[in-house]
Order: sequence, then C-alpha cells, then structure tokens
Amino acid sequence: MIDRKVFPTFSPTDRRRGKIFTMDRVDRKILAVLQEDGRLSLTDLAARVGLTVSPAHRRVRDLERSGAITGYRATVDPGVLGLGFEALVFVTMNQEDRATLLAFEREVAAVPNVLTAQRLFGDPDYLLRVRTVDMDAYARLQDEVLGVLPGVQRLTSTLVMKTIVEDRPYPTELG
Repeated sequence: MIDRKVFPTFSPTDRRRGKIFTMDRVDRKILAVLQEDGRLSLTDLAARVGLTVSPAHRRVRDLERSGAITGYRATVDPGVLGLGFEALVFVTMNQEDRATLLAFEREVAAVPNVLTAQRLFGDPDYLLRVRTVDMDAYARLQDEVLGVLPGVQRLTSTLVMKTIVEDRPYPTELG
C-alpha cells in the first residue's frame, strides 16, 4: 500500500493553485530528471522520459502551473563566493505570540546569510542554516543581527564540519 503522506498522488479532485491536476508515473519521471538537470532542453527531456517534445512541454507547463515545479536556479559553490563558514543556529523564543513570531519570521527572511529558516515543533523554536565568510563574520552576524531579532531569547550554534549530502533531489518514485 502507498503511504500518501510520503508520496502524495494528486487526483482530479485535488486543487493545486486553482488548477485540477493528476500526477502520474511520467510526471514523476519528468520531476526526477529536471531535479538532476534543470537546464535540459525539452528535446532531451522528452527523449529521457519517452515522450515527444509537444507532450513533454505540455506536462512541464502543467507541473509548473500546478505548483509541483516551483522554480529553476543554478547551484553555486559557496566557497567561490567566499562563504566557507556554515553554522546551524537553533533559536529559542522568549515570546511566542502571533505578532512576535510573524515579526521574527519576516525579519529573519530578510537576512541574506540565512539560507534556510524552519519553524520547529517543541524546543528549540527555529532552525536556521547560515553561511558567512568566517567565524568572526558569523560572530558579528549573531551579535548584531540574529540576536536582536524580535522575540529571541537564546541562540545555540552548531558549526558544520563537513557536508555529506546537500540539496539532494526529492524522491519521486513510489515505494
């Protein structure tokens, strides 16, 4: 039996961004191929998934419209940008009222060095993934920016020693 919580199948009754959409095995294959190479031409994509160009293009367009494909981007080596220092920052809030949480989320989203910000259940309240030039730059960011965000009680940092898996494509096969 398929665990629909892990691998949802969109049926004709599901609505995604105002459009009815059914995802099948071919759509999942398109998603898998595009996650590996988002610059692939439609001709090459069609060949890899066993379609002609026109149906492949229609399916990609439908996947974009449905919200299954949310965008395209280049993957950049942070070291080339001089951002060789990475920290995971656990944020514990001293206030958890709606206005404070919304203000914190709005302001943390505006900090360019915060690559990922996730609200968590339990303690701590948030997990941030942060990149800076070095430890001194991170210390300044923590003291002058992160530590003064609305509602912050405590920041706990864990330094990343080595990345084993990063930005892995989402699994698209059922089972």
